[in-house]
Amino acid sequence: MQPLIDNARTFGQRPEEFAGLAEGQSPQALFITCSDSRVVPALITGARPGELFELRTAGNIVPEPTGGPCGEAATIEYAVEVLGVRDIVVCGHSHCGAVGALVRREDLTAVPAVRDWLAHAAAGPVGDNPAEHTDPTVAAAVQRHVVEQLERLRTYPCVQRRLADGRVRLHGWYYEVHTGRVRAHRSATDAFEAL
Repeated sequence: MQPLIDNARTFGQRPEEFAGLAEGQSPQALFITCSDSRVVPALITGARPGELFELRTAGNIVPEPTGGPCGEAATIEYAVEVLGVRDIVVCGHSHCGAVGALVRREDLTAVPAVRDWLAHAAAGPVGDNPAEHTDPTVAAAVQRHVVEQLERLRTYPCVQRRLADGRVRLHGWYYEVHTGRVRAHRSATDAFEAL
């Protein structure tokens, strides 16, 4: 923890770099990704403060829009309706503990909040392909999960309206923790390919 504290102490010593941020924000994209500490959106994209509006959830899950009040839905709505983001990225990653737990059908009774949150992952079970159970990176399941979250986003009324009039675009990304490479989902091939 001490290195983090030391950096925080010196971070504000360049006020001229941050003064303009007080005037408001106009991010280019909403970036929805996992809470995993190895996934750092600004590092992956090279974004500066104010360029990304982030939503981080365990397993980069986008809950159903009709599930009652929730912070995730509020964040999506705010990004689209108030900030007017033009792009929404859902970024999954290799070695994902959340999707891996679903694929392996792990017993999560000791972590009931995690278990209940992961129930929002998808309409059907993740990881029905037996070959995925032996893949420690669960890459195929994570990629399928990203596509499912994009489909879920399409059910949000604010996203539907912006998609219909071309004011927002959706992107599915897959980040490899062990290589740093990013692949994007191409709907024409239904595959994740190099950016």
